[in-house]
Amino acid sequence: MSDNELGTFLRTRREAVTPAEVGLPVGPRRRTPGLRRSELATLAGVSVEYLTRLEQGRDRNPSPSVLGSLADALLLAMDERLLLRRLAKSSGADAVFCSGAAAPSQVVRPSVRELLRRLEPTPAVLVNWVGDILAHTDGYARFAGPLGILDGERPNVVRYLFTDERARAVYPDWDHVADDQVARFRQGAPLVDSHVVALVDELTVTAGAPFADRMAAAPTPVRRAGHDLVAHPDVGSMRLAYETLSLPDADAQTIVIHLPADEATSAALDRLNGRTPGALRAVNG
Repeated sequence: MSDNELGTFLRTRREAVTPAEVGLPVGPRRRTPGLRRSELATLAGVSVEYLTRLEQGRDRNPSPSVLGSLADALLLAMDERLLLRRLAKSSGADAVFCSGAAAPSQVVRPSVRELLRRLEPTPAVLVNWVGDILAHTDGYARFAGPLGILDGERPNVVRYLFTDERARAVYPDWDHVADDQVARFRQGAPLVDSHVVALVDELTVTAGAPFADRMAAAPTPVRRAGHDLVAHPDVGSMRLAYETLSLPDADAQTIVIHLPADEATSAALDRLNGRTPGALRAVNG
């Protein structure tokens, strides 16, 4: 995992913004993709030297006002602004508070278990910040069990996706799913936490470039909702919508809920659950 995610994010976003987008003239001999440092510095009202230190990781404590000015100059969307703020907190003075963090929580509150029970037969799963599966509905077990996601004593969705050979067959759009999973992992996991570092080291060795390259790339905002295509060995092709619900506590746990995105997937989930067709209604029709 890069120790300069803030600087990498600023540099890649700078290189993605064209001069025309911010009202600057486009010269005939530009060799720098996007904006030059001097141009971004001028737009944000900071010195070139200070921007250079930020991008190179030699200064990791920009003030909120500087972050706001950089976000405005880079034309960041709201999710990118939130990511910029998180990266600044994780790389700056606040990072020291994460370095001695306790192990990712394995405790599931009774109220959360009851919530999962009430979600039956919807496939829903509770994960912690490193992707460990802590609890799930019976509907999720019927869906995910045949895929191999629940294999092992401590199943982990990140480890499954990158090290289980079945995952690429299960997800026809594996690259897209992998991008989303790494973005979610990097968003939820404290960047300097020892447990996170241990899992990253493990997957860098066992999964190789598909994982390591994504971890080394510039961070991207997390999608809280979307769709996944699944080639299920028992019921065939499925198109599942997902929603993620972050629990408001220090345990950094998230519930991921899967819903049928079309009538064919609705019928497939009903077959998995042994229910009358129409029990789980498609969200898109």
